[in-house]
Amino acid sequence: MTTHALTVNAGSSSLKFALFALDGLSCRATGLVDRIGGDATLELSDDTGAVLAQRDLGGRGADHAEALRAAIDAVREAFADAEVAVVGHRIVHGGTDHDRPVRLDDDVIAGLKALEPFAPLHQPHNLAGVDGARAAFPEAVQVACFDTAFHRRHPFVNDVFGLPREYYEKGVRRYGFHGLSYEFIASELARTAPDLHAGRVAVAHLGNGASMCGIVGGRSVASTMGFTALDGLPMGTRCGQLDPGVVLYLLEVEGLDAAAISDMLYRRSGLLGLSGISNDMRALEASEDPRADEAIAYFTFRIRRELGGLAAAMEGLDAVVFTGGIGENSDRIRREVCAPMGWLGIDLDEGANAAHDRVVSVGDAAVTVMVIPTNEERVIARAAADAIKGGG
Repeated sequence: MTTHALTVNAGSSSLKFALFALDGLSCRATGLVDRIGGDATLELSDDTGAVLAQRDLGGRGADHAEALRAAIDAVREAFADAEVAVVGHRIVHGGTDHDRPVRLDDDVIAGLKALEPFAPLHQPHNLAGVDGARAAFPEAVQVACFDTAFHRRHPFVNDVFGLPREYYEKGVRRYGFHGLSYEFIASELARTAPDLHAGRVAVAHLGNGASMCGIVGGRSVASTMGFTALDGLPMGTRCGQLDPGVVLYLLEVEGLDAAAISDMLYRRSGLLGLSGISNDMRALEASEDPRADEAIAYFTFRIRRELGGLAAAMEGLDAVVFTGGIGENSDRIRREVCAPMGWLGIDLDEGANAAHDRVVSVGDAAVTVMVIPTNEERVIARAAADAIKGGG
């Protein structure tokens, strides 16, 4: 038997998982359960990309717990020799207490459950994954890796709201999210483009959840997301930036209660709410309904607006990196974001963009535009391996 780390990364509508050999931290397999809550499918591939398992889960993919059980079954069938010694979990919210990975025990888990109202689309699913992994691998070490940790050293002005100071002290502040993705992109730039890593980089993590981050010298200085994962860009079903007066109007005039407002802002807004068609960018791009184009136009407009804001926060811009499911795969979104941004020094190479090259800007552009697939699983696996060594 060889010892392994299993990584579990639950998004709002997907579950990514991967198996890493602890000796050398080589990735043996990656998997995805997609469209959880709908027509869920599972695919598991080895390190060469060869498909090991491909399943239509149907009802088994109705929720994240069933998706995790299907993922564990697929890994066990394909790798009977794999002893899982540690499981690394993506946990969206670490609050003010966690700025680095931590071993999970009952007390830590209880504290993380208290943060569920801050990230209701993710935290419960993340912790359900912890419960499932503890049951499936009772002898394994469980490690939490936090999406908020990368942003915990924001400058004060990018960490605070204009509320009475007492609320900041109570933890009402800008946490930022997608930190594992941003940490990976920063490490990739350090490895492959050290000059850009040393400079000012705006990273757009675009998927069913979407945000942007300003990174200077490898450190986060500003994020479009704030106290919860609602703020900033419109997303698959989340509204993004919203005048708080709208919430007061919904309460006082429309007569909605907190539960109804929460459901609207988290589950019925964003691309789904604007289009009335789907939260899935692939479906919107394929649609001939003009509402789909309008939803896409709002999405790309908000990205451009936030990009200008991040450039101001960083006092300049050397590179833009697109990542995440939409950022990596939609040449249309990249084109519609970049085409009007020539004033900022962005000049897209249409051929390179259509081919999904790593660098999609023209050679002499003032701002380098890149497409870098994120790999949150590797960040989690590193932390899990460190925990086994006693470093976590």
